[in-house]
Amino acid sequence: MKELDLKRVTDEVERMCIEGNYFIGKEILNKIKDAYEKEESEVGKNILGQIIENDEIAMREEVPMCQDTGIVVIFLEIGTEVKIPGDIYEAINEGVRRGYEKGYLRKSVVRHPLDRVNTKDNSPAIIHTKLVPNSDKVKIVVAPKGGGSENMSTLKMLKPSDGIEGVKKLVVETVKNAGGNPCPPIIVGVGIGGNFEKAAILAKEAILRDINDVNPDPIARRLEKELLELINKTGVGPLGLGGLITALAVKVNTYPCHIAALPVAININCHAARHKKIEL
Repeated sequence: MKELDLKRVTDEVERMCIEGNYFIGKEILNKIKDAYEKEESEVGKNILGQIIENDEIAMREEVPMCQDTGIVVIFLEIGTEVKIPGDIYEAINEGVRRGYEKGYLRKSVVRHPLDRVNTKDNSPAIIHTKLVPNSDKVKIVVAPKGGGSENMSTLKMLKPSDGIEGVKKLVVETVKNAGGNPCPPIIVGVGIGGNFEKAAILAKEAILRDINDVNPDPIARRLEKELLELINKTGVGPLGLGGLITALAVKVNTYPCHIAALPVAININCHAARHKKIEL
């Protein structure tokens, strides 16, 4: 059985918090550049050009690509053949504290939702943990999630009779109502199934998928394509000022659910789709 080095966990989380805010993923930046080529609105094209320039400056100067450097969401996968000699959650939170201090990243976490005093170090992170049987690996995904796009997300318990058309209607209405608030072009994560809380986690996981991946589920794959087309026909456009490109991608994750339920969660991510991952 392998023993996990918690100091390395802290060091890697610190690094990923900083790099996640400074360096946009190559695939996402290429997607924005592709959107620039396709956009027909003069205003929309100008906005996309400025986003590209901003991202390139952030990488070159090693500064945050957005002033909202997010609350840190962690997806943690721990192999059952890994021994953890201490508190891995505290090791992660220490990495967050160090990363936000050393990276000069804005601290955006309050200690209580109804007693809004800043924790001054951006901890604690939101940590989702999964055990992986017969593995001696630990996978950590760090996703600093901004408030503007998160606030435009939603969850609704549809009726099974609403079906796929009800899902499409909810997603498109959510994006239209959001307008420019989540800083389009956006990535839309849709979680369908499970129950109330599972759908929300599915949606969050969906926005962290590779932006160019292909969904192995043919139903979800078809729905992703249809939703992307419908969203980009809304005319919301870059930053909500009109245009062809409202979304860069739509990702749909599903899970089995109760016969009486059709939970649907929609998690929206802005064009600064920040996340880094490592396997230890």
